Amino acid sequence: MPTLYLSHGAPPLVDDQLWVSELAAWSHNLPRPKAILIVSAHWESAPLTIGTVTTGTPLVYDFGGFDPKYRRVRYAAPGAPDLARTVAALMPDDEPVYHLPDRGLDHGAYVPLTVMYPAADIPVLQISLPTLDPARLLHLGERLRPLRDEGVLVVGSGFTTHGLPFLRDWTPNAAAPGWSQEFDAWAAERFAAGDVDALVDFRNAAPGMPYAHPTIEHFAPLFVALGASSDAEQEPDQVVDGFWMGLSKRSLQFA
Repeated sequence: MPTLYLSHGAPPLVDDQLWVSELAAWSHNLPRPKAILIVSAHWESAPLTIGTVTTGTPLVYDFGGFDPKYRRVRYAAPGAPDLARTVAALMPDDEPVYHLPDRGLDHGAYVPLTVMYPAADIPVLQISLPTLDPARLLHLGERLRPLRDEGVLVVGSGFTTHGLPFLRDWTPNAAAPGWSQEFDAWAAERFAAGDVDALVDFRNAAPGMPYAHPTIEHFAPLFVALGASSDAEQEPDQVVDGFWMGLSKRSLQFA
């Protein structure tokens, strides 16, 4: 299986016809996963924490200010207890693993999955971001790499730019601010060049900072997907680009 870094959008993503069509086409062209392991910008917890393995655990509606209809969304994907045990076994002895059996999927996980795998018939496991350090997340991804040989799709779900405090226009077709355009163009170039060192140092190296990421949790999942790839320096497929609400929705597929 490949690995993915996708910009997951807010709950209203499902109302954006273009974005929905892009994500649906992407998943259609992927091999069908036996299971999905996803790490989302919306769950930071150390040590590494494994979420629910029980089918039907309620979703985490970790947002506000949107139409109440988005809190009525359901995504009852099967649990993945075998995958949870495998993930725990892949972690080194000196890195503890915590289990949170009541923690359902948050919107960084279920929103894109409702578009990409709407039948909710593939087992899904969410794990936390145990750190925001890119180098440590690369190592986490490397430990997860063997899962790909078992048909597991490893997904990092974030947003290529996420400067919410600096947005002035919150409509879906808003013009992208300069800082968002600059960071997106830089990221596209660094991805194409396989420049892992620059990506790891994005807080210092990238134009548009710190506006593009005043906090860095939405870029952090990239490094899990990158670490789990076969070759972090290989140019990925940049499957989705463009902007939504002024934010870069650039999304990638790594071999």
